[in-house]
Amino acid sequence: MHDRELASVPPNTVFAATKNLGKYAELRAIFAKRGWSVVLFDAYGDVDEGAESYRENAVLKARALHAQLHADGIDADVIGDDSGLEVFALDNRPGVLSARYGGDASWAQRRALLLAELGDSRDRRARFVCALHHIDSDGRETSVFAELQGEISTHERGDGGFSYDAIFCETADGPTFAEISEDEKNERSHRARAVALLVEAVRANEAKTGASGT
Repeated sequence: MHDRELASVPPNTVFAATKNLGKYAELRAIFAKRGWSVVLFDAYGDVDEGAESYRENAVLKARALHAQLHADGIDADVIGDDSGLEVFALDNRPGVLSARYGGDASWAQRRALLLAELGDSRDRRARFVCALHHIDSDGRETSVFAELQGEISTHERGDGGFSYDAIFCETADGPTFAEISEDEKNERSHRARAVALLVEAVRANEAKTGASGT
């Protein structure tokens, strides 16, 4: 326990447990549409994602950041995000290891490796998934999970997005997520669906308890 008073942050502000600037930009844009301001904690120390599920990893990240903020004298809401790409023909790989697929590789190398591993398979079904875990300043925790079904393209297309966006499309003849605008992606993505569920769940919990934070 601290012998000092914890510093509060502006209403509707939440700290994101991530060092991934692409993910942060998406979270900030998606939450902004719902009146939340997402910020980073510069001193955030990332955690070892050893869990076997997206939810467990999101929980690990959120709880680690919540503890780090508290240790630094900051009283605030936090969110942990864990997401990944599951390819049906690859037994749902890369899954929770999406950010570590191919070892110490770049995202371009990971995409190329996945396309090579999938080869000319006719089954190109895939899904993006996202787990979000929210902890409010009083320690109440909320978890949600969302997914977006789609397919893996035969080759990379588009210059936008990040991670696997350039090889993921919702339909075989549709654009990849790297070919659509950021605004369009942020309306349709797995992360957008998860954020919508989380905001609804947090507001419902606040209504039950009479809380008035984020």
